[in-house]
Amino acid sequence: MGSLREDMPLLARHEGRWKGTYTYVDAEGTVTDRHESLLTCTLPEGQDHDYHQVNEYTWPDGRTETHVFPGVYQGGGRCVFDTDRLRGEFWQLDDQVIYLTWMYKAEGEDLRLFELIHLSADGRTRNRVWQWIRDGVCYQRTLINETRIT
Repeated sequence: MGSLREDMPLLARHEGRWKGTYTYVDAEGTVTDRHESLLTCTLPEGQDHDYHQVNEYTWPDGRTETHVFPGVYQGGGRCVFDTDRLRGEFWQLDDQVIYLTWMYKAEGEDLRLFELIHLSADGRTRNRVWQWIRDGVCYQRTLINETRIT
C-alpha cells in the first residue's frame, strides 16, 4: 500500500487553509442558510490518522461552530472518517475532483450526503456541492465556494 500522498495526489493539493461561504438551498432553490467558513486541511505524519480537517463556521448573528475530521487512509485510494457525529469515506475521481459520501450518526441510514469537490487547475479555488438525500429524495443542497488563503 502506498501512502495517502502518493495514492491521492489531488487530496495532497488541498492542504492549506480555505476561506469560503456555505449556502444551503431547499429542493426548489430557495436559500435557507448562509454562513462563512474557514477550513484547515493537513496530512499529518506519525499520528493515528492520515488526514486532518478542521471546519470553523461563523454565521452573521455571531454563532460559531467548530468540527474536526480525522481521516484514516485505507489504501486503494480511499480514506475513511468516523467521528462521534458522522461516518463516511472519500476518494479521488480524477485529477480535479474528490467524491465524498457520509451519514450523520444521529440520523441513521435514512439520511445520506454526497459531495463533489472540484479544485481549480491553479489550486487557488475550489467549489463543492453537497446533496442531502433522505429516503431516496434530495431535499436540499449545500453550495460551497472557497479560496485558498495559505
